[in-house]
Amino acid sequence: MFPIIAVDISGRHRIGQGYYMVCAAVAVDVSASHIESVSQIAIKPFLTASPPGVADVVSIIETTVAEIKYPGTIIVEHGDLYNQPEWLSQKMFSREFKYQESLSERLAIEFAHHVSLSSRNLLMKELGID
Repeated sequence: MFPIIAVDISGRHRIGQGYYMVCAAVAVDVSASHIESVSQIAIKPFLTASPPGVADVVSIIETTVAEIKYPGTIIVEHGDLYNQPEWLSQKMFSREFKYQESLSERLAIEFAHHVSLSSRNLLMKELGID
């Protein structure tokens, strides 16, 4: 088993006057093909007037992952950083970083996606954001 922090951002499209995004970071221990245990989850909402660029996405991820008090490599989908080469993306983060490769990393990102999407939907409903 090894520790990872899977990250997903929901809401990177315009709604009304801005972009209401929710980032979820999920600290898990994984084997080659399974999530073995969940240690911590961090969720952070973000509201911006303009579309997020690469630097914005890195900042959103770093801010959310800062809440995680657990070791692990940050794992995201390649498209989340606009398909930049991994070597370039690695230089932008304060922790170890890589794009997802294994089945367990894919499952962890899907888990983070469910957390970010359901949290965003709940917050939008409570705040009356359409």
